Amino acid sequence: MAILDNYKKIIISELGLDKASFSCPPSVELGDLSLACFEAAKASQKNPIELAKEWAETLSGRPVIKKYFSAVKAAGPYLNFYLTTSDLAESVISTVQKQADRFGTNDRGRDKSVMIEYSNGNTHKEYHVGHLRNISYGDAIYRLLSVNGYRVIPVSYINDFGIHVAKTIWNWQRNSAWSSRPENKGYLLGKCYAEASQELTEHPEFKEAVSEIMKGIESRRGDSYDLWQITRRWSIRYFAAIYRELNIKFRHIFYENEVIASGLKLVDELVKKGILVKSEGAIIANLEKYGLGVLPIIRSDGTALYPVADLALASEKFNKYKLDQSIYVVDIRQSLYFKQLFKVLELIGYHQPMIHLAYDFVTLPEGMMASRTGNVITYEDLKNKLLAKLIKETKERHDDWAPTRVEQVAMALTVSTIKFEMLKTGAEKIITFNIEEAAKFDGYTACYLQYGYARLKSIIRKGNGHGFFNRPNLHLLQDPLEKSLLLKLAKYEEAVAVAGEKYNPSELAKYLFELTQLVNDYYHRVNILKAEPAVRRARLALTKAIAQVLVNGFKILGLKVLEEM
Repeated sequence: MAILDNYKKIIISELGLDKASFSCPPSVELGDLSLACFEAAKASQKNPIELAKEWAETLSGRPVIKKYFSAVKAAGPYLNFYLTTSDLAESVISTVQKQADRFGTNDRGRDKSVMIEYSNGNTHKEYHVGHLRNISYGDAIYRLLSVNGYRVIPVSYINDFGIHVAKTIWNWQRNSAWSSRPENKGYLLGKCYAEASQELTEHPEFKEAVSEIMKGIESRRGDSYDLWQITRRWSIRYFAAIYRELNIKFRHIFYENEVIASGLKLVDELVKKGILVKSEGAIIANLEKYGLGVLPIIRSDGTALYPVADLALASEKFNKYKLDQSIYVVDIRQSLYFKQLFKVLELIGYHQPMIHLAYDFVTLPEGMMASRTGNVITYEDLKNKLLAKLIKETKERHDDWAPTRVEQVAMALTVSTIKFEMLKTGAEKIITFNIEEAAKFDGYTACYLQYGYARLKSIIRKGNGHGFFNRPNLHLLQDPLEKSLLLKLAKYEEAVAVAGEKYNPSELAKYLFELTQLVNDYYHRVNILKAEPAVRRARLALTKAIAQVLVNGFKILGLKVLEEM
């Protein structure tokens, strides 16, 4: 049971209630826990203000309440409880010490099997800052659901068989300079695609040649198919290198070319069953009666559209993995498409919950991005610019560090910065990615969080020589800032649960930022290492608990943990 839930349970028991609605007051003057009296007053036909006063008088004299609460006060229709600092300290610090990296985990998911599909990129295209929002968000949801008790299967679906591939290969074949350039081949394919899209916009007469290349790839023979195999491997290796740098791991990666045949077979079966229908030479899902319009499946020329592979992939996922739930992380533009896809899957017979986690765009300060025009910040460009800034910053802070150490720390900060910028904003909001702001060491940034944690670790290292491992007297933690920190630590469990329930990592990002702010205030205003020995030991125990909670939160968001910086 969560730490604050124990206190709530005591209150509910003392009042003889089955349940109650609690909240945390906005300021410490109003208490640490607040009980709304509206429902109980309605059930007992009493005025909620009068009931709050009655309960305050009743509870104030009870021994068990006195043990855990320093005061109980009525405030209008609310009953406010002030926790005893000494008991809170014992409860919080002992729980964090005992559970360590498991602190904050729960069993709300009841071991249900959930597949989450994200980082659905396209081979032969650039991996840009927009993709980074998808992969950071998807990975954070995977980690959040895992600590909330779900059995999560992270997968990716890569489109390696679309017309974009034919465009890239067409341009690669017509310009031999591409193959002689020294850059990473996977990276170059994206540049080649952007150039091809621009060229085809200006010269539509070349589109027939691209169509012929696409037919060659689909037939799985000939020079175009051979080049598709080679270039596909370049893209996949490039993606794998990015995943390694970002510490992203998938249980399985699906590819469109591997499911397209089974998708076409499934379409034939669904036409026979009447779930899909033929219309003017095309095949569609007529979903008008569900208010979802028409979903094209096969074009009138017989070529497959996205749903062909998506239907086959969904069938494979549900049948092979016995899923209780399937989650798709795809940008907001596909919202209608996924409503249509889920309806067709329901008509087929899949009734497990299917969720589309939509997120809005990432823009640059100068405006929107488009990979067709090359108006993007690629992953490589973004990483290199951030890395250069953070190497410079780290060198200035540690002129005695070896260059390799400087670069390792700067790279860890770079990865954390990228992810945190993608996660600190709710999925429903647009992100304007500003490199200068993102790399700052003050404000709502990854560097600020990392630096706060590193300072805690420095204090702990110095404190180890001051009897840190002797059992501390936690009753000595009586400073108001210490109580604020203890309460914040106690709320970590709820922050993780709420972030998981809402599929919203920004809730956890905000919590970690607020905790770091409190920590900064604490070690600027309260002397830890120079306090008298007994107080020092208690404060070091609190410091270590805070560091543990920060580590736990960092890991859920996929941030690197740096002991020094």
